[in-house]
Amino acid sequence: MPRPLKAERWLMVPRPVKNPCLRLICLPYAGGNPDIFRPWVEHLDADVELLAVRLPGRGSRIQELPYDDWRSLTEDCLQVLRPFVAEPHAFYGHSFGGRLAYELAQRMQLDFPDFTRRLFVGACRSPGSPQARPYLHQLSECEFRRALETMGATPSAVLESEEVLSLMLPAIRSDMRLAEIWSDWHHAPLPIPLHVYYGHQDPIDNHTSMAGWSSHTSASFELVGIDAGHFFLETHRQQLLSHMAMRLRD
Repeated sequence: MPRPLKAERWLMVPRPVKNPCLRLICLPYAGGNPDIFRPWVEHLDADVELLAVRLPGRGSRIQELPYDDWRSLTEDCLQVLRPFVAEPHAFYGHSFGGRLAYELAQRMQLDFPDFTRRLFVGACRSPGSPQARPYLHQLSECEFRRALETMGATPSAVLESEEVLSLMLPAIRSDMRLAEIWSDWHHAPLPIPLHVYYGHQDPIDNHTSMAGWSSHTSASFELVGIDAGHFFLETHRQQLLSHMAMRLRD
């Protein structure tokens, strides 16, 4: 059965901007809700419009089945975003969202060349970096829960609520599976500036696993370390967005 592709189901726009100079399209981590990006508008210039993507299996779409393959996910996201990406835009994706942001940026080169100005990636291994084994998504539910707690792959607010965690587990596991099977299947680097952020205390996506992003752009590349863990987009929001806002003005 086809999925509903109405923009109001998929997108959150916390501060609509008339005639924005640029749109920043944000994609959350595994199981993440787009509400995490709502406070970001306080740190962005007034003429930058933020769009956050709400995927099935979370938030108001908690009853919908999450995606289980990259092609369908990418194509449906593209269809939803079409009315917004024929104008200047940039992507930010965190962890699983970083992978999706990269996939969308690649597709934009085919459908909307020259409109993607920058790609920002946070806490996401480069496409050519090997995925740690064993795969978390193949663990039993008990082992999976324990791994989420010990590896810091899920926000503490989710882990501390049994009700929330039970609702979120299908989306988290599905996103985790896509993140873990994700590989380097594009033949050409992106022709846009690429800015990559990692946490110094992140046990999942460290400097080594992210430095390889440099080979995935033919434009400028920047690798920025933040004195934080995996979820620096929340714990160190101001530091991250101060740097991003500066780059968006370049």
